[in-house]
Amino acid sequence: MNNILNIKTPAEDTAKSLKSDYGLENHGFTNLRKVYWNLPTSALCEETIFRQEGRLSHMGAVLVDTGKHTARSANDKFIVKEETTSDKIWWGQYNRPFSPEKFNDLYNRLLGFLQGRDLFVQDCYGGADPDYRLSVRVVTELAWHSHFARNMFIRPSTNEEYRRFAPDFTVISVPSFKALSQIDSTASDTFIVLNFAAKLCIIGNTGYGGEIKKSVFTILNYLLPLDGVLSMHCSANIGPEGDAALFFGLSGTGKTTLSADPRRRLIGDDEHGWSDAGVFNFEAGCYAKMIHLSPTAEPQIYAAIRRFEAILENVPFDPVTRMIDLDDESRTENTRASYPLEFIANAVPEKAGGHPKNIILLTCDASGVMPPIAKLTPDQALYQFISGYTSKVAGTEIGLGKEPEMTFSTCFGAPFMVHHPAVYADILKRKILKYGANCWLVNTGWVGGPYGVGKRISIKHTRALLEAALSGKLLDVEYALDPVFGFSVPRSCDGVPAGVLNPADSWPDKARYMQKYRELAARFIDNFKKFESGCPPEVRSAGPKR
Repeated sequence: MNNILNIKTPAEDTAKSLKSDYGLENHGFTNLRKVYWNLPTSALCEETIFRQEGRLSHMGAVLVDTGKHTARSANDKFIVKEETTSDKIWWGQYNRPFSPEKFNDLYNRLLGFLQGRDLFVQDCYGGADPDYRLSVRVVTELAWHSHFARNMFIRPSTNEEYRRFAPDFTVISVPSFKALSQIDSTASDTFIVLNFAAKLCIIGNTGYGGEIKKSVFTILNYLLPLDGVLSMHCSANIGPEGDAALFFGLSGTGKTTLSADPRRRLIGDDEHGWSDAGVFNFEAGCYAKMIHLSPTAEPQIYAAIRRFEAILENVPFDPVTRMIDLDDESRTENTRASYPLEFIANAVPEKAGGHPKNIILLTCDASGVMPPIAKLTPDQALYQFISGYTSKVAGTEIGLGKEPEMTFSTCFGAPFMVHHPAVYADILKRKILKYGANCWLVNTGWVGGPYGVGKRISIKHTRALLEAALSGKLLDVEYALDPVFGFSVPRSCDGVPAGVLNPADSWPDKARYMQKYRELAARFIDNFKKFESGCPPEVRSAGPKR
């Protein structure tokens, strides 16, 4: 905020109460008007309302508008190419190189822009495992972004810990600052630039909270595999017998919804690490899609977003009653909510669990041909993991229309993977074999025909299949060999019609079904050619056959 009139704000008197001895001058900041250090949520809500950054909903959640960007701006992300990391990074579509000189120029101009302004700081951690956690300082122009960081990341537990905090990495988000693409060599006036040598990430001209969250995830995706820890774009929960399960998948495939199961305890909904001690959450909060959220299908999430501390991004509301409308797509289909993990009643306080007994690879097949569940061999699981097939649903990224878009996002999170996919796949294979996890492919997409003809698989049926898989009941049924992909498809499951289990039965034209299935297989084969040179022969041969 550019408080040129020097107006006293609600939290100004306590702005330095939780200040770190390692101040912002160590990052190059000078001549700031006021720095608000590690404010609690109540104070941040007061600042948000005072600064007119948001409104209060009728139930106490903060309502905010993220500006022109209502989704991630994947084309505006860069990584500084310098000698200490350049040989380890998977350069290409998602990891675009940026020169150190251009970064320094952009950063210095950003520092100059912020002189005389207010800033908010949250000192926090990425990673619940103290052996692998990353100390992260999140510096923001907006009070609600500081609130977002406080929701999403793990907080220090004492005042002394705040005072002694020194960051391993610093993320700076300034939505009102624009790049000059002709000068800065950015793709537009929006930018997300990571510099591993300087331990900095700078974000400009976007108010979308997910850029802060995913920047920290990207940093951990680079650092943890160097220590043999698998970083994963997945949710995780634990069953009554202490059996952990992982749910890999892109946004819109059901990670958050399916892992928030009242019969199992939630470790986390989006980002995790897998070390030799087990699975641990990277975060302290959830960042769930809100569009068409159902109180019957997703009761825990529905209750969580109606509590104080929750942040609702771009959710339409009545300006008089402040009642929210979760079915209104007029602003964006990518409406979001950020809330603390403990808002889910059965969340695991430690945010960690043992080694997973089951690994679920979620795909949203808009072509309507893949079975709703299939059991995979370890090599088939690696093939599907490296392929990362799904259909992007509207709103998740800038530029998506109404119709789902078929995509292959390697490791079910290509935009955030910094190493070559073979690095993550090799760690995953070693862990599957060492700890004996069962692997499943679950399709949450369409049956009876492609998008526009068929219908989305019922969440009731998906939950029944998952319960049978996670409980072990699905291991004891008869299976059929899939004629195209070669994985095993159960012939029966309690509570699921046979026409759903075998998608060919739900198509009026069986020949048309098989034609579409073979077309999808051809897409898999063509896509996998990019990774063949880095994969062992047993994984290469675990894919579909023409």
